[in-house]
Amino acid sequence: MKILIVSDSHGNNRNLIQAVKNMSGTMDMMIHLGDMECSPDRIRELVDCPVEMVKGNCDYGNELQGAKLIQIGGHKVFITHGNHYGGEFGIPTMKDIAKENGADIVMFGHSHKPVIEKSGDVTVINPGSISRPRQDGFRPTYMVMNIEDDGRTDFVLVTM
Repeated sequence: MKILIVSDSHGNNRNLIQAVKNMSGTMDMMIHLGDMECSPDRIRELVDCPVEMVKGNCDYGNELQGAKLIQIGGHKVFITHGNHYGGEFGIPTMKDIAKENGADIVMFGHSHKPVIEKSGDVTVINPGSISRPRQDGFRPTYMVMNIEDDGRTDFVLVTM
């Protein structure tokens, strides 16, 4: 499986469209971790696969939840925008919530900075922002989650 993971597009979907093209038909799922600032339907229309989304602090007037648990292959995943947990400062709290709910992966956005933290029982990832990056170099980023047939999983940070 290949899963496209994005966050913080803030209404500028040009890079999101390019990320979808970069996946060239190999995408099995897309996850948007909030602050899309457009209709969730507009995001869903970009792909021909299942889409999971959560509401960010800049998303208004939609039906999305702020956080939820989803199943991806053999993984239970806690997805959230992260603003209710302090963004990157709330990683310990988000990991605790994941553990309490039997999840082994946390995915969050909000900080606009990429994170891949593999320690202990829970892997934490943040794809950064696909439109308004804040990390050194200020280049938009997204992640691809690869799940092999034998269950091995890795996360690849893609810089645009």
